[in-house]
Amino acid sequence: MKNARAAVAPSVDGHFRSRVRLRHLECFVVVARTGHLGRAGGQLGLTPPAVSKTLTELEAMVGRRLLTRQRAGTALTAEGMRFLRHALGVLEGLDAAAESLEARRPRPAETVRIGALPSIVPALLLDAVTGFRLRHPDIDLIVRADMNRMLIDSLKADVFDLVLGRMDDPVSMEGLWFESLGPEPLLFAVRAGHPLAADGLIGGLADILHWPLAVPAQGSIPRHSLESLLARHGLGLPSGCLETADAYLGSLVTQTTDTVWAAPTSAVKRLASSGTLTVLPIATQGTEEPIGVLRRADRELGASAQAFMREVRTIASATQERVQG
Repeated sequence: MKNARAAVAPSVDGHFRSRVRLRHLECFVVVARTGHLGRAGGQLGLTPPAVSKTLTELEAMVGRRLLTRQRAGTALTAEGMRFLRHALGVLEGLDAAAESLEARRPRPAETVRIGALPSIVPALLLDAVTGFRLRHPDIDLIVRADMNRMLIDSLKADVFDLVLGRMDDPVSMEGLWFESLGPEPLLFAVRAGHPLAADGLIGGLADILHWPLAVPAQGSIPRHSLESLLARHGLGLPSGCLETADAYLGSLVTQTTDTVWAAPTSAVKRLASSGTLTVLPIATQGTEEPIGVLRRADRELGASAQAFMREVRTIASATQERVQG
């Protein structure tokens, strides 16, 4: 029986090798990195149905579901994360082989791959990217924003070198290293000139519930913090809220309507500093959730990724000093 199994294995491997094409691996990797069939199709020059067909062919070859398709995008399965590491290795190996035959070809620029929560983009990430590019203009940066759990899954699958995000449950955090950059409390912001921004017109948390609300996405840590804060005051979210993890959308809606935006500090503070938004004087003690840098514990960071991490630490430290001062 042992000999029979040994005889079958080569034919199974050979069956996959004889059918798989480079386009299957490239399509899978781009979808894994973008998390969306449409965005992947844009990069590959394919329609979403063509991308889906290519992925279906690949899954049929390997006999496993590699991705789950959802309305908001795609997510890697456990098998997909394992397959992604090897697919990346194949493509990187092909690139290295091509380079070895082109002696006059310039060495490709080093790349740092960053994942970040959308709420971190307007302040911490923007400052870090700006400072890093000034000091390291020859190093490419790839940045993608996503929900915390998706960022963690992608980090484990080696899509990112670093993630600017939050702690998650112990199972999700297994194999990862987290360095806290400081607490990130919720703030309530409105446009400049909003009636609630006038002195003495807001008495407490209950007053904001009479206005349109933009709140963090369901399932996120900031959303949990918001609901806990309201519950401590015997309150709950009204119907008709705008739920979004997109800090850009939240800021636009708040600037152009009478919406009250409940968002982490990083999403609000730059617009508040410029006077575009006004932070309401509402106590939010108990909503402080640390943000930080996540990376894989089993892998040493390259010199460029370490440089980006130093940039993030410097900015976060300066921010904490201003807050405490």
